[in-house]
Amino acid sequence: MKKILPVVCLCMSGATLAEPVDPVTEKHELTAYQRYQRWLDNFLMELGADGQFNPEKGIDWSVMPGPFYTPEKKLGMGVSAVGLYKPDINDAVSQPSSITINGFGSINGAYGVSIHNANYLANDRYRLFLDAEMTDSPDVFHGIGVEAGKHNERVDYERRTYAASITGMVRVLPFTYLGMGLAFSHNEALNPEQEQTDAPWIGEDIAKFPGTQRNVGAMLSATYDSRDFALNASKGRLIELAYFNFNTALGADSDFERVTLNYSDYHSMSVIPGVLAWQVRAESNFGDVRWDQMALLGGADALRGYEQGQYRDKNMLISQVEYRQPLGGRHGMVYWFGAGTLAEEFDLLGEEDWLYSVGVGYRFEIKQRVNLRLDMGFGNDQSGFYFAINEAF
Repeated sequence: MKKILPVVCLCMSGATLAEPVDPVTEKHELTAYQRYQRWLDNFLMELGADGQFNPEKGIDWSVMPGPFYTPEKKLGMGVSAVGLYKPDINDAVSQPSSITINGFGSINGAYGVSIHNANYLANDRYRLFLDAEMTDSPDVFHGIGVEAGKHNERVDYERRTYAASITGMVRVLPFTYLGMGLAFSHNEALNPEQEQTDAPWIGEDIAKFPGTQRNVGAMLSATYDSRDFALNASKGRLIELAYFNFNTALGADSDFERVTLNYSDYHSMSVIPGVLAWQVRAESNFGDVRWDQMALLGGADALRGYEQGQYRDKNMLISQVEYRQPLGGRHGMVYWFGAGTLAEEFDLLGEEDWLYSVGVGYRFEIKQRVNLRLDMGFGNDQSGFYFAINEAF
C-alpha cells in the first residue's frame, strides 16, 4: 500500500494550479503544508498536468508516472503520456486529436510500450487511427474455456508481442462512418513450463499453443459515433461493427475470421451529478484460430481484476456499467460492475459460468477532460490495481 500512496497524494492537489513561483520568497508566509501544496502544484505544471488544453502549443503534452499491480504483471511502475492537438486549428467541429503512450516495467521482468494515435480531420469527415505495441511479459495459458481457467493447472510462459494496425474512416451519414484497415501481430511463446501434467484440457489444447504465430489481416467496419469526446464521453453513443479476415495470402500463419461488436452508451445525469456509462462487447472468431488470437477476459479494460490470458475461447460476451462521480475541481471517482463469459460457439454463450467484476477507481483530470485513472478491481477470486490514462471504455 505504501508504494501506491505517492501517486494518490500527487493527484490530491488543488482543483487549479497556480502559476509557478519561487517557494523561497514565500517561505516565511506559508505553513509546511502550504509549501508542500505549492511545490506539488509546480511539479504538476512541469509534467503538463494543468487540466487545460491549449491548441496553440501544437501537441499539448502531459506525462504521469505511477505504480500498478495486476495479477499477470505483479507490482510495477508505469509512465503514461497523452498529447492533445488540432491538425487544423481552425476546425471548430472536430474534437481534439490525441497521442497516448503507455510504458511499463515490473518486478517479474515484464516491460512494454504501446502507442495509440487518433486523428479527427476536416470537420470530422475523416478519421485515422494508428496503433503500435511492443511487449515482453510473463503470461499464462490455462487451456480454452471458462472451466479450464478456473483450475490451477496452467502453462507459464513468456509472451513477446509486436503489433501494429491502421484504420481509416470516412463519414457517410451524420455520426456514421465506414472504415477499412490492416492489422499485424507477431506473438512468441517462450520457455513454456507446465505446472501440472494431469490436466487433460491442457494436453488437448497444447497443440494450439505453438512457439510463434504471425497474424496479418484486413478489416472493414461500420461505426455510429455521437460521443462528445472519445477519451472521456459524457453523452452520446458508440456502435461499432467490425469484420477481420486474417489470411495466409497476406502473410498470416493461419486462416481465420473475426467479427466484433461494441455498443457503448453515456448519459449525464440530472438527479445526481455524474455520468452513467455502460457497454456491451461481443467477439466471435471462426476458422483456424490459434492460442494468441482467441477472445480474452480480464486486463485493464475488460473485467478488471482478472489475470489477462487466464480465460480465453473463440467467442466472448461482456457487459460493464460505470458510475462516474465528480468530486469537485479535477477529482472524481468511478464505481463499476461487469460480467463476461466465453464459449467455443457463439450460440453457446451463456451456457458456461459467468465471471463477475466489481471495483472502484480514482480520477484526476490531467488535461481538459483527460483523466489519470487508478482502478482497483475484484474478480471471483482475484484482484488487480491498474494505472493508466483514459477511461476503460
